[in-house]
Amino acid sequence: QVYLVESGGGLVQPGGSLRLSCVASGFTFDYYAIGWFRQVPGKEREGISVISSVGGTTWYADSVKGRFTISRDNAEKTAYLQMNNLQPEDSAVYSCAADLEMRSWPIYSNEYDYWGQGIQVTVSS
Repeated sequence: QVYLVESGGGLVQPGGSLRLSCVASGFTFDYYAIGWFRQVPGKEREGISVISSVGGTTWYADSVKGRFTISRDNAEKTAYLQMNNLQPEDSAVYSCAADLEMRSWPIYSNEYDYWGQGIQVTVSS
């Protein structure tokens, strides 16, 4: 009954932008921090950003800081990841996840309770 569903991925040229959405259902969305992770086959999953339950605190990995912006709309039970100036190195499967407690950076996948299926982002010319 718990769902996190990502959308907004796809193919984009270097320098382009995408906005990922993560729509939640089946749990108390505004009690949970929302993290975004990405993974390339053969590599460990990387935490790239997290936002606190009411949106007051955000953290970013150095690899995306200044280019990506995390946000949320609790009334719509949706979190977002705005990705600007995308580069080929950003290509990965991106997943959103929910954690009952906001934790200090860095974030780890085993801390998160609920996960979306993931969505492909490919940056290529």
